[in-house]
Amino acid sequence: MILVTGGAGFIGSNFVLDWLAQSGEAVVNLDKLTYAGNLNNLATIDGDARHTFVHGDICDGALVLSLLQQHRPRAIIHFAAESHVDRSILGPGEFINTNINGTFALLEAARAYWSVLEAGEKAAFRFLHVSTDEVYGTLGPNDPPFTETTTYAPNSPYSASKAASDHLVRAYHHTYGMPVLTTNCSNNYGPYHFPEKLIPLIIANALAGKPLPIYGDGMQVRDWLYVSDHCAAIRRVLADGVPGQVYNVGGWNEMTNLDVVHTLCDILDRQAPKQGSYRDQITYVTDRPGHDRRYAIDAGKLERELGWKPAETFESGIRKTVQWYLANQAWVANVQSGAYMSWVNKNYANRETAQ
Repeated sequence: MILVTGGAGFIGSNFVLDWLAQSGEAVVNLDKLTYAGNLNNLATIDGDARHTFVHGDICDGALVLSLLQQHRPRAIIHFAAESHVDRSILGPGEFINTNINGTFALLEAARAYWSVLEAGEKAAFRFLHVSTDEVYGTLGPNDPPFTETTTYAPNSPYSASKAASDHLVRAYHHTYGMPVLTTNCSNNYGPYHFPEKLIPLIIANALAGKPLPIYGDGMQVRDWLYVSDHCAAIRRVLADGVPGQVYNVGGWNEMTNLDVVHTLCDILDRQAPKQGSYRDQITYVTDRPGHDRRYAIDAGKLERELGWKPAETFESGIRKTVQWYLANQAWVANVQSGAYMSWVNKNYANRETAQ
């Protein structure tokens, strides 16, 4: 038995689905079901006895401890987080509460549970904290990629809150001896991605005939990681990672945002043709405040020590992603609720269109 937090969100739900497909081991899935948590992501395992869903908040330490004591998991995989930079700029409070206070409450409950386990169970227990490359800040065009020893320099309320949670997890290992693991991943993409992030937003807007908004000049560089590759990396770290260690997870796919959008438009031109090209819908808008220019992950440690490397190239992964969204338009329509659309309007309404 493992406990997964945030298992109805994008990466968390993909992990739960992959875990149950790869393993017979049961999962307790704790999720608050905020706007980005979606039980429809888990529809294919509805009724599966190996999956127990609990609607709850990681900030509720008493609830978490009761779940740990009841189900006695051998590991906690901690995905639950507020994760969208633009939302953190418009309203940082929820990011501080969930990412910092929530991780603290989870760690405290885990420590209380772990500290009284029998010797064998105590040694085998793991707390795996899933974090982001954004804690490292931004890179210049010729800088080497982030490694596990890169100095933290977060630049947004989101990345600062994740950096704080990383430090808490580290401290619980060094102070209390808790067997923790941390992974810092690059930008994920794939099925069930909430359509506020770049790739699903561009696909949804393109098909709806709406503008495809590009921040600034579109030359911001990201390293793109297909979500199932990320899930496989987490399984490897959980199985053989050394407690107290950090492992960076990347796709070895650096691309500018504009190149990503051009690629999506070209695939859609072939898969869902219309009159003219989807590139005609591209619109340049005022850049995000403090927008990091480049992220890049050196995932060499994970390959050298644990034998993991991504199975998908960006070309293969992005094709699978577009095909999934084309085949699951009902899922997209369902998540584009009034609350979500009001946020989209708020975020983009005040951004001037670049001339």
